[in-house]
Amino acid sequence: MVQRSAEAEWRGGLSDGSGTIRPESDAFEASYSYGSRFEGDRGTNPEELIGAAHAACFSMALAANLSQKKFPPARIRTTAHVQLQKDGDGFAITESHLDTDAQIDDIDEATFQSVAEETKRTCPVSRALAGTKITLGARLVPQG
Repeated sequence: MVQRSAEAEWRGGLSDGSGTIRPESDAFEASYSYGSRFEGDRGTNPEELIGAAHAACFSMALAANLSQKKFPPARIRTTAHVQLQKDGDGFAITESHLDTDAQIDDIDEATFQSVAEETKRTCPVSRALAGTKITLGARLVPQG
């Protein structure tokens, strides 16, 4: 079993407060606030971090699944677009759209799309987001 952790600290009220986020690896420390979450201010936010986790997980899982089928990729680049919407009295993460480009030799489009769709359903972060609509746009791009 692998267990990872991250720490978040918040100081102040909702609209006038701010916080910091730091993973246990100390790979980075990032600030977040009401403004960075809802108004486009500088800093990160939980949805952006979920998007980073989803994009990273999907890319790694797609590489693993393609390699298992003897189509090791040269490169996979994924962006996750995570939506936060008003939901009753609060908010909900309603969708994560994965947009991926992959460079892979000797694979046909149908096989690539099939593996990408399966990976969308089975990567660990997709499974953790089971109550969220997850969509995928996957493209093969030429190497070079």
